[in-house]
Amino acid sequence: MPANRVYMMSNVQCLVPISGGKDSQLCLKLATMFFPLENIRGLFCDTQFEHPLTYAHVEKLRTLYGDIQIDTVTGGSVLEKSLKYGRFPGGGARHCTDELKIRETKIYARELARQQGTGFEVWYGMRSAESPARKKRYKAQVDNELHAPHEVMPGKYPKYLQQLGVMFRLPIINWTDAQVFRELGGQEHPFYALGFHRVGCFPCLASAPQWQKKAFEHDDFGREQWQRVEIVARQINKDPFKGAGLACSVCSI
Repeated sequence: MPANRVYMMSNVQCLVPISGGKDSQLCLKLATMFFPLENIRGLFCDTQFEHPLTYAHVEKLRTLYGDIQIDTVTGGSVLEKSLKYGRFPGGGARHCTDELKIRETKIYARELARQQGTGFEVWYGMRSAESPARKKRYKAQVDNELHAPHEVMPGKYPKYLQQLGVMFRLPIINWTDAQVFRELGGQEHPFYALGFHRVGCFPCLASAPQWQKKAFEHDDFGREQWQRVEIVARQINKDPFKGAGLACSVCSI
């Protein structure tokens, strides 16, 4: 979708944030079992730091489970944000996630709810099995309940979304990796078969150095990404591998 955020008129009942990864893909598939296709909307937040295979997979998802509208928004690029803040993502500073994912989803959800005059469910592909921290955080969340956005992600989503009728559901919160892959039946992003454990920015500059290096060395695109990162690293005088180590939980859905 163009950055001016002009939406097609429809009665959206379920919004699924899409990364191209297995968890958000499963949420999209499950949504088709509960809602008419015309009432489902996908949302892809483009960080402008994605692999061509990811763009191709998102395009595939538009018709894989039926004709589903998937809008694309962007709030800039990862490297633009790194230049702006003088550092790469990592540690507690996730400007990539906060400004390119969460902020854009928040704006989109707010405008869509106002446009159609009613709220909707947002199906997030979070799973407690992904990390001990996530298991602890979401131990009280269950898959058959709706939750206020600000309760699921405190400090990230405002209370006014709930007032607009926007509520979160975590439909696969208790699923394992094996269950997810089995349900997708081999139709998931090709990265998983290539040995990558996540899909998102290529590479995620907040991930462990070994995963960054694997991506940079993977193919011609990865090597081009390294050249781009190296230029920014010199401009901000920062080591892209220092401070990394834990990929973002939001981007891994």
